[in-house]
Amino acid sequence: MSTHAARYAEFRRRQAESSGTIEEFQRLYGFEFDPFQIRACKVLESGHGVLVAAPTGSGKTIVGEFAVHLALRDGAKCFYTTPIKALSNQKYTDLVRRYGQDRVGLLTGDNSVNGEAPIVVMTTEVLRNMLYAGSHTLGGLGYVVMDEVHYLADRFRGAVWEEVIIHLPESVQVAALSATVSNAEEFGEWMQQVRGDTTVIVDEKRPVPLWQHVMAGKRIHDLFVPIEDEAADGGDDAEAEDGRGRKRKRKRDRRENGVRSAEVVFNGEKQRVNPRLIRLAQEDDRITQLAHRRRHPQTRARGGPRPRAKFAPPSRVQIIDELDREGLLPAITFIFSRAGCDDAVRQCMATGLSLTTEDEADEIREYAERQCAEIPPADLAVLGYHEWLRALENGVASHHAGLLPTFKEVVETLFARGLIRAVFATETLALGINMPARTVVIEKLDKWNGETHAALTPGEYTQLTGRAGRRGIDVEGHAVVIWQPGTDPEAVAGLASTRTYPLNSSFQPSYNMAVNLVGQVGRERSRNMLEASFAQFQADRAVVGLVKQLRKHEEALEGYAKAAECHLGEFMEYARLRRELSDREAQASKGRASRRREEAVASLERLRPGDIIRIPAGRHTGFAVVLDPGTRGELPAPLVLTSNRQVKRVNAADFPVPVEPAGRLRIPKNFSARSAQDRRDLASSLRNRLKETGGEGRPPRGGEGDRGPEDPEINRIRREMRSHPCHGCADREDHARWAERYFRLLKETDSLRRRVEGRSHVIARTFDRVCGVLQDLHYLDGDTVTEEGRRLAQVYSELDLLVAECLRRGLWEELDPQDLATCVASLVYESRRNDDPFPRVPDGAPAQVLEEMERLWGELHDVEHRHKVSFLRRPDLGFVWITHRWARGDRLDRILMEADMPAGDFVRTTKQLVDMLSQIAGAAPGGSKVRANARKAIDLVRRGVVAYSSVG
Repeated sequence: MSTHAARYAEFRRRQAESSGTIEEFQRLYGFEFDPFQIRACKVLESGHGVLVAAPTGSGKTIVGEFAVHLALRDGAKCFYTTPIKALSNQKYTDLVRRYGQDRVGLLTGDNSVNGEAPIVVMTTEVLRNMLYAGSHTLGGLGYVVMDEVHYLADRFRGAVWEEVIIHLPESVQVAALSATVSNAEEFGEWMQQVRGDTTVIVDEKRPVPLWQHVMAGKRIHDLFVPIEDEAADGGDDAEAEDGRGRKRKRKRDRRENGVRSAEVVFNGEKQRVNPRLIRLAQEDDRITQLAHRRRHPQTRARGGPRPRAKFAPPSRVQIIDELDREGLLPAITFIFSRAGCDDAVRQCMATGLSLTTEDEADEIREYAERQCAEIPPADLAVLGYHEWLRALENGVASHHAGLLPTFKEVVETLFARGLIRAVFATETLALGINMPARTVVIEKLDKWNGETHAALTPGEYTQLTGRAGRRGIDVEGHAVVIWQPGTDPEAVAGLASTRTYPLNSSFQPSYNMAVNLVGQVGRERSRNMLEASFAQFQADRAVVGLVKQLRKHEEALEGYAKAAECHLGEFMEYARLRRELSDREAQASKGRASRRREEAVASLERLRPGDIIRIPAGRHTGFAVVLDPGTRGELPAPLVLTSNRQVKRVNAADFPVPVEPAGRLRIPKNFSARSAQDRRDLASSLRNRLKETGGEGRPPRGGEGDRGPEDPEINRIRREMRSHPCHGCADREDHARWAERYFRLLKETDSLRRRVEGRSHVIARTFDRVCGVLQDLHYLDGDTVTEEGRRLAQVYSELDLLVAECLRRGLWEELDPQDLATCVASLVYESRRNDDPFPRVPDGAPAQVLEEMERLWGELHDVEHRHKVSFLRRPDLGFVWITHRWARGDRLDRILMEADMPAGDFVRTTKQLVDMLSQIAGAAPGGSKVRANARKAIDLVRRGVVAYSSVG
C-alpha cells in the first residue's frame, strides 16, 4: 500500500472511531489523541459509563476532561473528584486556566470556592458527604469523574469510593480513571452490575518507553540486556544500543559465559537480566560471608582476606552528578523518609551543587517570592524559607507531607516548568500529582509501612517509576535503582516486569454510613445495597471456587459411603460407634494424663530442702537431693543436685507420675550451689545415703497401670458395638477403611462449608453488628434513626461515634473555645513512632474532659467488643498541647521549636481540626453552647500560617 493510501486509510479509521465533538475537543490540546483515549471519549459521548485503566503518565485525564467538555456542552454539571487536596488544587488550577474562574469551583474539606459552578473539583469524601446529606448541589449532575479510582484499595479511606459508586443516581455517567491493575475487567464487571452499562478500556502501553537501570558505585548499568542470537555472534566485539538510546561498542566479557540470568518480557521484548549485575550480586554474597567470618574469628583460618565492600552506595550528590553527566535530569529521587529528603537537599547545598543558570535562578526566585508574598517575615524565618529558596535557585528541592502546602505547590510548578532539576520526595508524590521527570531514582527497595520495613510491591514500584518520561518532551524515561548491600538483580527485574497487582476492596460499613443509609432507605434495603459492594462481589467470586471444591467433596463422600456398605446392616452407623469409642478412649486417656500431671505438680509442691527424690524421666534421670523447692512461680520448679554433681531445675514434665521422697539428707548451712567443692561433698553424701538404703524409695503412686475406674460410657459403646449386626461381618475391616476415609473427608468438608458461610454475606453481617452497637446506644430504633442518630449522621470521622457520644453527654458543654479546640485536637491526630509517649496536657478543664473522653472511649470499646466489631481508635493526646498554645495566640516559631514538628504537619493537622470543629458546630444541638464555641474555636486556630497556606 502506498504512503498516501496508508495515510488515507488511517484517516478513515480515525474518522469512524472519532466524532465532531471529539475532534473539536482534541483541537484544544494541539496533539493527536491515542486510540484508547478516543475510544473512551466515544463511550462517554454515547451515554455510557467508562473505566479506563492505563499506566501513570499515559494521559487518562484526557477522558476525565472530556466529561467536563460534554457537561458544558449539554448544560449539565460535572464533578471531578480526586483522592487528595493537592491533586484537587492542581486540577482546579488546570480547569480554571481552560474554562475560566466563573465556570469552575473547588470543594475540599476546609475550602469552598464557587461550589455551585457547573464544574466542581472536589475530594471524593466531599461528594460522599453530599450524597448522604442529599445536598441541593447534586441537582443537574450529569457526569462524575473519579480520578485515581484505584484508591478504593486504601485500607483507611478506600470505602469512600465504593460508597460514591453505589449511591450516585443512575442518571449520572461515571468516568473512572485507574492506574494499570491486573483485575480491571473484574472491577469493570462490578461497576456494570451496580451502575449499568460500563465499558472497560485497558491500555498497558506506556506513551514514553521506560528503561530500567541499576547504579552500582558511580556507574549506571542497564538492568536488562537483549538475548543475543548465538549464531550471529561473530566475535568478541558486539554493537549494542544502551538504555539511553546510544550506539556503543561493547567488548564481550568472556566471564559472562558462566553466568545464567533470568529471562523476562520487558517493553514487549524478550530480554535477560544483565549478567554483570548477577556477578556483582555473587561478589556481594562472597564479601558478606567474609565479613561474617571476620566477626566470628573461630570460623575462619588465620591470615584470611579482610572483606572490603566492592560497591559502597553512592552519595546523593554523586547520584545527581552522574545523572547530570549522562543527561538524565530532571530527576525525582524517592527516599521513604521526610528527614532523608531534607538531608539530601542539605547535602547537595553543602557541596555547592548547582543545576541552574543565573537567568533560571532569577526566574525561580521571582516566582517563589511572589507566591510567598503573603507570609509574614517572622513566619518565613521559622519555616526555613531562606534555606529553601537558596536550594530552589540551585535547582534542588524536597517534596513531602511535612512541607508547607505553599512551598510544595511552588516546587511542583517550578519542576513542571523544568526549572527544578532534582527533587527528593517521599512516595506521596507518586499519588496522582502531575510531576513527571526524565528519570526516577529509587534509593531503597523497602520502606516503613507503619508496622515494619516491608519490601516494595510490584504495584508500588510501577507507581513510582511511572513518573519517569515526560510525554512530548522525552523520547524515553529512565528508572534507576541504587545498589545496596544484598541487592538481588533478579528480584529487581521481577518488580520491574511483573504485571500482577490486583485491585482489592477495603470496604466495610461504619457508624456514620449506617445511620445515613438507614435514615434514607431503611435497614433491610441498606443491607441489600451494601451487598452490592465490590468487597462482597470479590468475596462471592472467591466463594465460587470453594463451592466447586465443596461439591467435589460431597460427591466423594457419597462414593465412600457406598463403598462402605455392608449386607448385614447399616455400616456407617457401626463406624460412628467405632469413632465414638475411639474419641471417648482418647478423651479418657487425656483425662488420666491430666490427673497424673496435677498429682505430679501437687507432689512437687510438697517437697522440702533435703528430700531425696528419684527423677524417672527427662535428661536428669536418677537420684537427686532437693536444694530449693522452687515454689515462688505459678508452677513448682525445684532446684536439685544430682548424684553426678549437676545443679538443675526440674519441673512436672520430668515426672510422669507423682514424686515421693526416698529419704532425707541434711544440707550444710553454708552450702553454696556455685561452689564446686560444696557440690562434690553433697553429691558424695547423697551417694553414701543411697548405698545405705539400697537406692530404693517408696514405689511411685499412680503409674501406668493405674487406669482408674472404667468409664461406664465406654462400656456402653462396646456393648452396643458387639450387638451390632455388622460386628460379625467378615469384611468388617475393609468396610471400616472406607468409613474412615469418609469421616476424614467429612471433617475437611465441614471446614470448607464453614469457610463458604464465613465469606458469604460478610458485609451484611458486619452491617448487622454495626447496627447492633447503634441500637444498644439508642442511635437506631429498628428502622428509625433517633435524634442522636441524626447528629451522628453529620459527623464524618473514624471517631464519629465518640464525637456523637461527647455531644450527647455534654462533655464539652462548659469548655470555652480555646479549651474546646484543645480537647477536639485529640480526635484528629495520630502520633508517629518517634513522638513523645507521654505528651503534655493543659491543667484544669481540658485535662478533666480529656480524661472523661478516654473513659468514654473505653465504654464504647466494650460495647464494640460485645458486638464483635472494632472501629474506634483511642483518642491521641500528641497534638493537644500544640493546639492549646496556638489557640491562645502563641507565636508559630516557639510552638514548632518546642514540638519539633514540621510546618506542613502542623498546618495539615490544624486544618483537619478546623474541619472537625466545623462538623461539631453543625451536629451540636440547637441550644448547646458547643455550637457557638466551636465556631469561635475555628477563628482562634484558623490564623497565620494556617489561613494563608494556599487553596487546599
